[in-house]
Amino acid sequence: MNRFLRGIRRPNLLCNYLIKKMSWLFTDKIYLRLRFYFELGYWLDFNNPKTFSEKLQWLKLYDRRPEYTIMVDKIEVKKYVAERLGPEYIISTLGFWNTPDDIDFEALPNQFVLKCNHNSGGLYLCRDKSTMDVEAVKKKLRKSLRQNYYWLGREWPYKNVKRRILAEEYMIDENKKELVDYKFFCFHGRAEFIQVDIDRHTNHTRSIYTRQWELLDVSVEYPRSSVDIECPQNLQDMIQIAEKLSEGLHDVRVDLYNIDGRKIYFGEMTLYHGSGGERIEPESFND
Repeated sequence: MNRFLRGIRRPNLLCNYLIKKMSWLFTDKIYLRLRFYFELGYWLDFNNPKTFSEKLQWLKLYDRRPEYTIMVDKIEVKKYVAERLGPEYIISTLGFWNTPDDIDFEALPNQFVLKCNHNSGGLYLCRDKSTMDVEAVKKKLRKSLRQNYYWLGREWPYKNVKRRILAEEYMIDENKKELVDYKFFCFHGRAEFIQVDIDRHTNHTRSIYTRQWELLDVSVEYPRSSVDIECPQNLQDMIQIAEKLSEGLHDVRVDLYNIDGRKIYFGEMTLYHGSGGERIEPESFND
């Protein structure tokens, strides 16, 4: 209801909300055109896409390879990456299940991460199992499992992912308050930009760097961070890993974790950053 009331004051938000609610009424092409207009304020041109945001929508419709479904599946992608990099880059899996009721919480360690394999979100970080509300976590996971992520942004690779729950080892970087997630934007196998998010759950900001770790005066959906982020000691190693995983792909974002500046772990592969609907400023950076 609150979203609906906000939408009355901002008609573009209301239209976008209604389109998402009635997603099943539209073909992929029409749905993407409408969502794009009400999110970014200009009409999407599939025949001659010019901006990065437009090109991501074009890729959703016209670049469909079977392996993409593996890449977006948080369980199956681990095997895919281990074959290319080696198992040492993979965060340990504690188990995976079809339903929350299948999980034996007693068998899990005191700290762990729970997530669904088929979408963005549905994440639970357990830092102390004694304080965990098991039923609330199960409820959240059930809701997440019901979602077919394909319908939200018409990201085709998610359409046929077998929906499951994944538990992973809880990773800690002793030098920082939270684990830093380095997101490498790769185009045709070359890492061009790196995104770092700060305080994602409180005061979300972002920094965008070049591959030489030069801070850019750019904002992508969230304000530019005022935090001076130190260049990772093994940045070149991370770039090589991201480029190896992006070989043969038009566009992919490779997310990597860096533990204590010495150990690199794979996070995930994202084929359509922000589903191509995030606002980028200045506009010249979106070309």
